[in-house]
Amino acid sequence: MTQQPIFQRLDTTTGFPYPLREYVRRALWEIVQGTLIRFSPRRGHGWRRFWLRRFGAKMADSAGTKASTLIKHPWLFSMGEHSMLSERVEIYNLGEVAIGSHTVLSQDAYVCAGTHDYTRPDLPLIRASISIGSGVWICAGAFIGPGVVVGDNAVIGARAVVTKSVPVGMIAAGNPAKPLRERPMNGDLSGQGKAPVQRVS
Repeated sequence: MTQQPIFQRLDTTTGFPYPLREYVRRALWEIVQGTLIRFSPRRGHGWRRFWLRRFGAKMADSAGTKASTLIKHPWLFSMGEHSMLSERVEIYNLGEVAIGSHTVLSQDAYVCAGTHDYTRPDLPLIRASISIGSGVWICAGAFIGPGVVVGDNAVIGARAVVTKSVPVGMIAAGNPAKPLRERPMNGDLSGQGKAPVQRVS
């Protein structure tokens, strides 16, 4: 068996990919996130919003995160009204990540707004923004890849791997995720009152 020469050469990478100011800001944020946010009370949404905003996040007053939520760069993050990031959601936002209103990311969802150019031996960093619309449900453990746009009212199935944009109002699932059908929209859309809990036997 003939051995091919190694194309990928990590020894060709020199220097730091970020300016010094960003390294300092990242270090300070990691301290805050690992202490003041990580050990905040369960319903301490206002406290967590305060610190995220202090580091540049644009968040509506009704937007919420959990203590175990991880956001890499809050200064590249925005979130609309009544949206929620659940337990252990990770926003790896080397590029900008924008989340609309009334959107929920369930536990262990991973949003990755960065990658590397694997066609070059030095693997240069690529920052690729992600947009998640309003009224979206990202189910547990789903992966949202670089450059993806998730349209309003879309649903992403559990453990889905989304590498291409999802149209408005579509249910997408699988690895790689594919649009399956339009999302049924039943019930009162006025936003008044709470929907009853439905039990499946």
